[in-house]
Amino acid sequence: MDKRVYLLTVVSFVVGLVELLLGGILHLVADDLQVSLGQVGLLISVFSFVFALSGPILLTATASIERKKLTLWTLLAFLVANIIAVFSTGYAMLFIARILSAMSAALLISLCVTIASNIVTKPYQARAIGIVFMGVSASLVLGVPLGLMLGNAFGWRAPFVLIVILTSLSILFVLLFMEKIAPKPMISLRKQLRTLANIKIVLIQLTSFFFLAGHLTLYAYLTPFLQSTLGLEGNAISLMYLLFGIAAIIGGGVGGILTDRIGPKKTIVSVISVFIISITSIPFVTSILPIFIIVMMVWSMLSWAITPAMQSYLITTSPDTSDIQQSLNNSALHFGIAFGSMIGGVVIEQAYVELNALVGGALATVSLLIIIISMRLKIKNTKMSSKAA
Repeated sequence: MDKRVYLLTVVSFVVGLVELLLGGILHLVADDLQVSLGQVGLLISVFSFVFALSGPILLTATASIERKKLTLWTLLAFLVANIIAVFSTGYAMLFIARILSAMSAALLISLCVTIASNIVTKPYQARAIGIVFMGVSASLVLGVPLGLMLGNAFGWRAPFVLIVILTSLSILFVLLFMEKIAPKPMISLRKQLRTLANIKIVLIQLTSFFFLAGHLTLYAYLTPFLQSTLGLEGNAISLMYLLFGIAAIIGGGVGGILTDRIGPKKTIVSVISVFIISITSIPFVTSILPIFIIVMMVWSMLSWAITPAMQSYLITTSPDTSDIQQSLNNSALHFGIAFGSMIGGVVIEQAYVELNALVGGALATVSLLIIIISMRLKIKNTKMSSKAA
């Protein structure tokens, strides 16, 4: 494996940390900037929405630029955005910083994936892409506990200071160790969207959207949930996030094993079904801490166990457009994160945080119904015509 793939994985990890970084320190930001928890939660939604929307657009718009140069300039933009976050004196300034960092992060992760697939030989392309996505997955899992630990110890700006330092190091490493990479012809965004003409593919993408939305409805507000229902603070909450993160990482491996053994369809249906039971059970087991921890870890495991199965199902359903579908699925996931954290913010503002779990379970139920409908549809020929190729 080309060692540059691991450098790209590090870059994707650093960039990915920012998305859910605020999840564990909502209360700290809200208190300092004198805004509500829902408003701070909106900063997660805005990031994810902008990320999902701008990724394919920016990658297409910059298709003719040499890849190393583009990576360095985008890392610099990401660095500036997070410096603005560090020195934010009000909500509006932090809001702008989140938009700028989301746009640059979306392009950077897209670049990392495409560069990784281009610098290795064909037999290693899938593995290279998988390694880069491991960095993204790890960052989404570890972003919240990392932000929580640093935020509690040094204030809510501390996690962004760490991002600034790590981004600066990333710029240095790319400058020193990444060779110039010529751009390759890219399928236009319009042609990519044409692949969604197949209703079966659309339903699969919607499944990812509603599943992640259901997950984030509670996960984005797990800190206030733990404070409200269990009375936890500080290190105790950090420990909960650590357990959650460990379970999520294990879940990715479990999902891969299940997919290999029983197939993607059975894995998807099984994972979503048990996920619904676990997330909706959360508010009813808070009186017994050991049981709560077990249920929480099951919920966490299943939230990432579905990913390998969904990717495999997309590949088998649309093998001729699988690369494009993986990219579009990444956007669907981030739209789900944006929608879920937004819905969670509305629930916590208008009702109470315990209801977030039930609403999340309802959204996950929608995803289950959608994927069942998808599986009952016949596979339509998804090979792009010469016009769309």
